Amino acid sequence: MPISRRSLLGSAAIAAVLPGAAARAQAKPTLKLGVLTDMSGTYSSDTGKGSLSCTQQAVAEFNAAGHGFSVEVVSADHQNKPDIGASIARQWFDRDGVDVIVDVPTSSVALAVNTVVRQENKVFLASGPATPDLTGKQCSPNTLHWTYDTYMLGRSTGEALVKSGGDTWYFITADYVFGHELQDDTTLFVKEGGGKVLGASAYPFPSTTDFSSFLVRAKASGAKVIGLANAGLDTQNCVKQAHEFDVVSGGTRLAALLMVLTDVHALGLATAHGLVLTESFYWDLNDRTRAFTKRVLPRMPRGAYPNMLQAGCYSAVLHYLKAAAAMGAAAAKANGAAAVTMMKKMPVDDDVFGATTIRVDGRHMVPAYLFQVKAPGESKSAWDYYTLVATTPADEAAPPLAGEHCALVKS
Repeated sequence: MPISRRSLLGSAAIAAVLPGAAARAQAKPTLKLGVLTDMSGTYSSDTGKGSLSCTQQAVAEFNAAGHGFSVEVVSADHQNKPDIGASIARQWFDRDGVDVIVDVPTSSVALAVNTVVRQENKVFLASGPATPDLTGKQCSPNTLHWTYDTYMLGRSTGEALVKSGGDTWYFITADYVFGHELQDDTTLFVKEGGGKVLGASAYPFPSTTDFSSFLVRAKASGAKVIGLANAGLDTQNCVKQAHEFDVVSGGTRLAALLMVLTDVHALGLATAHGLVLTESFYWDLNDRTRAFTKRVLPRMPRGAYPNMLQAGCYSAVLHYLKAAAAMGAAAAKANGAAAVTMMKKMPVDDDVFGATTIRVDGRHMVPAYLFQVKAPGESKSAWDYYTLVATTPADEAAPPLAGEHCALVKS
């Protein structure tokens, strides 16, 4: 059907009555977050769907308040492989319009993603990885390291065990950057406390499931403490097999250097009781942590309670969105480094960590809590697993601020 001149004039008149309505509808900016995590491997129960759920909770709370822009969340499984993680990051940035990458357990993957994020001038909110290199020699103006690192774990757990008499150690170590950094940082505090390391066994990651030979070797060394420089399913398997092979008899103790609430749940209190471990968040720590947990539980997979890695995603994302609102979503989208700078300037306050700060090198400053796993008879309710033993203040739990390692310290 031909369009008449009168029809065109009528359309123009309508447009004049409603100037820019369509443009305004299309102009509402959207920020897109990508949760890059382990959905199927060694760290999937510690991060994975729980990290996605906590990210979605932060977005839902932020969107409910209304800020003139929308927020979307996508997710992907990096399979604990640096090349896959970097490839997904580039695709997200170049094709899919992602502005922020969240979580990224597995330190080798995180370091690869860190490079891509800086090249693309986006934002990396790292909750899952443990490597202190993210705020050290590979620090970036586009990256914030949010929840913990190997320095925190070594200081809190390692130092405490040495003080309680565990002055000889043998390590079972995941053979990649995270495992070796966790062993090295813990060794530092073992030696500072007057202890010594008798040996170590590195195992192929992530292909090892049978740890019996490593455990028997560690027991034969005569070490009072067997340090597990690993995480996730690897730690769970080590603890189970240590009990099966009677490795923990005769005064030998296990040091689960990175164990979180979901690992304890998977093991059960009958197996895990007595272990000491470090987290920077626990659901039953105070009224605010309990309030956050109550809100997020309906989203969590299989009714699991959040651990520090997952809760850290909520905290980091919520603070990023507050910074984006303060500077304008379009500006945050256009310049990831500027968004991170805004995050560093603004005070952090949420129900996960309370009132905290962000250091110039990108380290989010949070205390470290040393917990002991309760015996079955001590637990009074679901997921009531920890007794608080000690607290390391935030400024002591983080690696020292060193300009020779991070160029941002000098800028």
